[in-house]
Amino acid sequence: MFEDDEEDDALPGGDGRSLYQHHEIHVDKGQQPTRIDRFLTDKVANATRSKVQQAIDSGQVLVNGQPTKANYKIKPEDHIQVLLEEPPRDSTVYPEDIPLDIVFEDETLLVVNKPAGMVVHPAHGNWSGTLVNALVHHFQQLPTLPGNSGRPGLVHRIDKDTSGLLVIAKTEDAMTSLARQFFDHSIEREYYALVWGEPQSETGTIDAAIGRSAKDRKVMEAFPDNSQGKPARTHWKVLQNLRYVSLIACQLETGRTHQIRAHMKFLGHPLFNDAMYGGDKIRKGTTFSQYQAFIKNCFQLLPRQALHARSLGFVHPVTKEKLYFECPLPEDFQQVLDKWTHYVQYNDK
Repeated sequence: MFEDDEEDDALPGGDGRSLYQHHEIHVDKGQQPTRIDRFLTDKVANATRSKVQQAIDSGQVLVNGQPTKANYKIKPEDHIQVLLEEPPRDSTVYPEDIPLDIVFEDETLLVVNKPAGMVVHPAHGNWSGTLVNALVHHFQQLPTLPGNSGRPGLVHRIDKDTSGLLVIAKTEDAMTSLARQFFDHSIEREYYALVWGEPQSETGTIDAAIGRSAKDRKVMEAFPDNSQGKPARTHWKVLQNLRYVSLIACQLETGRTHQIRAHMKFLGHPLFNDAMYGGDKIRKGTTFSQYQAFIKNCFQLLPRQALHARSLGFVHPVTKEKLYFECPLPEDFQQVLDKWTHYVQYNDK
């Protein structure tokens, strides 16, 4: 329900249970009155409103030391505690002997090609088998950014089911330099995506803030009026039109969570087989059973969103040389792209 924190002192529950503090929040002086269930849904990672309400109803959320109700409106300087029955998980990242596809490495940094299906760092529901577990096995004393505990070496990340390039810092100076380049939006990043339909133009820019959906906190939503969320900009161009789908290249000016996935859904062209954003259904094409069978086969070959971090360019933190890396489409993505190409060519005869 909630992402674990560091407190581990057991507190007695009202029904005799032992509860452990996982989160402690001191409300800011300038906080506006807000329902506590909404407040915690926004503040606590991996929390949904229904689960927050369940925790409140069971007495696992305290305000100023006392149980509360879901409709309680928090006040400035309130002290909020979230308690769970199990002790918090050890936040230590344990090394695991997982192979790494290293594209480039020197004393300062390395660039890796992450396979689809690998989580970048340990988090709720994925405490092992991550890229970070592999990194701490292969490299000693990787640096960590302030407030980024448990994610050594990371200055950016990509989704579990997105494949492609990541740069990892091996020194504190490299981490600071790379983090600054990401902050300044000077990092060059290009993704290849297979999307439903054919965009009306060959190129375009999506300038719409990205924020969490009010209906589903796991899903990000585009806000073209920039009224909510954080500013986000994606430049895109069509590489190949295949009638029912298109291969596009996306260049990120910002790096928000699920940015390409949310922006392309907003554009009306969700990523192929992206279940979270509606791309796992037939969005373009015919009702013929042969076509439906073809789509089903493609989904089986590529059981994830069709998104690949293809290229990465940045300035080396020490030598100041401009570095640029590319990696080809992984086999599952390439197979589906080839199948679409052959399908369209065959049906044009």
